[in-house]
Amino acid sequence: MVPRYSRPAMTTIWSSEHRYRIWWQIEVFAAEAMGEIGMIPAADARTIRAAYDADVLGEIDVPAIDAIEAVTRHDVIAFLTWAGEKLGPERRWLHQGMTSSDVLDTSLAVQLMQSADLLLADLDALLVVLKRRAYEHKLTPTIGRSHGIHAEPVTFGLKLAQAYAEFDRNRARLAAARADIATCAISGAVGTFANIDPAVEAHVAKQLGLEIEPTSTQVIPRDRHAMFFAVLGVIASSIERLAVEIRHLQRTEVLEAEEYFAPGQKGSSAMPHKRNPVLTENLTGLARVVRAAVIPAMENVALWHERDISHSSVERFIGPDACITLDFALNRLAGVIDKLLVYPERMQRNMDRMGGLVHSQRVLLALTQAGLSREDSYALVQRNAMQVWESDGRLSLLDLLKADPQVTDRLAPAELEALFDLGFHLRRVDTIFERVFGSTH
Repeated sequence: MVPRYSRPAMTTIWSSEHRYRIWWQIEVFAAEAMGEIGMIPAADARTIRAAYDADVLGEIDVPAIDAIEAVTRHDVIAFLTWAGEKLGPERRWLHQGMTSSDVLDTSLAVQLMQSADLLLADLDALLVVLKRRAYEHKLTPTIGRSHGIHAEPVTFGLKLAQAYAEFDRNRARLAAARADIATCAISGAVGTFANIDPAVEAHVAKQLGLEIEPTSTQVIPRDRHAMFFAVLGVIASSIERLAVEIRHLQRTEVLEAEEYFAPGQKGSSAMPHKRNPVLTENLTGLARVVRAAVIPAMENVALWHERDISHSSVERFIGPDACITLDFALNRLAGVIDKLLVYPERMQRNMDRMGGLVHSQRVLLALTQAGLSREDSYALVQRNAMQVWESDGRLSLLDLLKADPQVTDRLAPAELEALFDLGFHLRRVDTIFERVFGSTH
């Protein structure tokens, strides 16, 4: 966890103090259920619950627990030893019939569920900004590019609408992953419930807002975790996709949009003129960090028999790192889009700089509709288009076509001029927006 790329709410979820609080809840809720079904004395169970309600643990003394673990070499035992000191003789009923994975896996499920809730809120905030800016530039013409080369006109609003649709899908994926990861396992050694009643698991699950793991084999199956981190990786890739788009648009030769440059901000230690896309470059890097968690999460699925701990050390890294980094990245991206500087006049100039080449397909289709073969139509348009290309836009495709008798033999000058209407390319924008945002907004 790097403070530079961390936000307090998410960092708290992955703190040692918070993790121990969840462990304590699991132990208390389990004891409560055991008392209700007669596994342990009901009075002792009520005493444990009363101690919980009175917050007898107070401030979690992490160094004290660490000191115990240095001797026991077992984190759950260390915590139980420390927590037990806050209780009386009833402490002997803590962890009755349970195994470490019951605590560790259920606790991790809670942390991932809580992290998902924050990430879902982050996505909601980003979607709000994307929608607002998309409608702001719904009809702002700009050039669409394929292979990085001018293709045909689009609008800047369409670019943002596409991003909205992608992040909306990501939200649905994360909601599904949250539901899949939010499972509780309190089934004892090798998951058979031999020393604990399934009713205990059901009670703990209900108290923590989790579902019951149908068969835990002592550990919750890691396919759930693999899917969760895979979804985080996809979201990170979507962040990078939009970040890369902005980085390209901010290049000096393009400069159709750029990150907000605050008063007093410096772009370079050496060159005072620089305004660099540092935020979106940062997002590209952070996306790599999040995606780096995906393969280890996949490899964690294959554990030995009913349990091993080869996954444990991995999850101590990827859990906090991926969630904290993605939380920061989503928030940063929302800020970038919110303050993004957009330059419609530059977009128009860039679109016009190649002498009308962006309308070549319309001429091609018009010639075929006028009776010329597609092959001959393509050759005619390309022949004129290459002259414009090689002149670096100093020539006009429309002028060349009007001067080409093989073209004017099929299309009158007025018909050719109509084919260069920018509005034609934007006539379906409303349809696309309705598909993305619905009929009302």
